[in-house]
Amino acid sequence: MSQSNDLPTPADKLYQDIRQLIESARAHVVTQVNQALVLTYWHIGKTITTEVLYDGRAEYGAAVLKQLAIRLTHEYGSGFSYSGLTRMAKFYSVLPEQENVATLSQQLSWSHFVEIIKIDDASKREFYLRLAVDSRWSVRILRERMDSMLFERTAIAKQPDELIQRELMQLQQQPGESSPALFLKDPYLLDFLDLKDNFSEKDLENAILQDLERFILELGSDFAFMGRQKRIQIGGHDYYLDLLFYHRKLKRLVLIELKLGDFKPDYKGQVELYLKWLAKHEQQPDELSPIAIILCSGKDTEVVELMDLEADNIHIAEYWLKLPPKEVLQAKLHRALIEARMRLELRRHDSE
Repeated sequence: MSQSNDLPTPADKLYQDIRQLIESARAHVVTQVNQALVLTYWHIGKTITTEVLYDGRAEYGAAVLKQLAIRLTHEYGSGFSYSGLTRMAKFYSVLPEQENVATLSQQLSWSHFVEIIKIDDASKREFYLRLAVDSRWSVRILRERMDSMLFERTAIAKQPDELIQRELMQLQQQPGESSPALFLKDPYLLDFLDLKDNFSEKDLENAILQDLERFILELGSDFAFMGRQKRIQIGGHDYYLDLLFYHRKLKRLVLIELKLGDFKPDYKGQVELYLKWLAKHEQQPDELSPIAIILCSGKDTEVVELMDLEADNIHIAEYWLKLPPKEVLQAKLHRALIEARMRLELRRHDSE
C-alpha cells in the first residue's frame, strides 16, 4: 500500500495547502511572463512606428525593417522576422494605449493578440477582445468563433458603432447589466446535428439533446440547461416548453422554441403566454424578465421587423443545418448585416 494513501488528515490538509501555493505561484509566474512578453512586443511596435514608419515613410521603413529583422533573427530567433516586426507595429497601431494592453495581457496571450489584430474593423476587433477576456476563450476557441463569423451573427452587430462600443464597455464594467443583443445570434449554426431529411420538431429537439454540449457551445458558454418539454398549466390546459435555459450573465431564463418552417406571426402570442407564465411562476426576485428565442428554418425580415418582437423580449433567429462554403457564408452574412444597418438608419431617419 502506498504511503500517500495512509496520510493522516492533518498531513493531507498540509499537502493540499502547499500544493495550492505551488500551483498559484506557477500560474502567477506564467501570467507575469506573458504580460512582460506582450508589453515588450507592444513597445517594439511603438518604437518601430514612431521612429521608422512615420509620416508616410513606408518604403524607407520597410527597407529598414528588413535589415533590422536579419540582425534580430540571427540573435533572438524567428519571432523577430520581418513579418513578426510588422505584426508588432500593427499591434501598437490598433491598441495604442499601454494601460489597456497591460490590462488585457493579464488574461490574453500574444497568440490571442496575433489573431485579433488581423481584424480591421474597430468594433468587430473590440468585440472579440472583450468576449475573449469575458469568456476566457483559448486561442483555438477564439479562432473558431472568428471563423464562424460570430460577430456578424450577433444581434449587436446590426447596431451603430457607438452603441456597440457602449455595450462592450458595459460588459467590461457591469457584466450583470449587459444587453441580450451581445449574446443572441442569427443564424445559429447547427450543422453538427447530422439530421436526416424530413425530420420532425421532435427529431430536432432530440438531436440537440444528444449533442447538448455542442449546442450550448453554439448558444454561448453562459447558457445553463434547465430542462426540456417543461409542462405548465394555464387555464386548465397543459402546455409544453421546448427547451429552457438560464443565462448567468443576463440573469434571465431563456426559453427556446423550435419550429421547422419559416417564422409565422401567430408564434408571437404563444411565446408571449409562455414568457408571462415564466415571469409569474419561475422568475426569482434577483432575476430580470425571461426572454425567448424562436428558432426557425427561415424568416421574412420585414415581417419580423414590423412586429417589433425585440420589445417583447422575443428574438427570432434562423438555424442552419448545412453550412455553405466559407466565402458564401461571409458574403451572405455581410450582406445581411449591411441591409439590417440600412433599415435601422431609415427607421431613425423616418422618426426624426
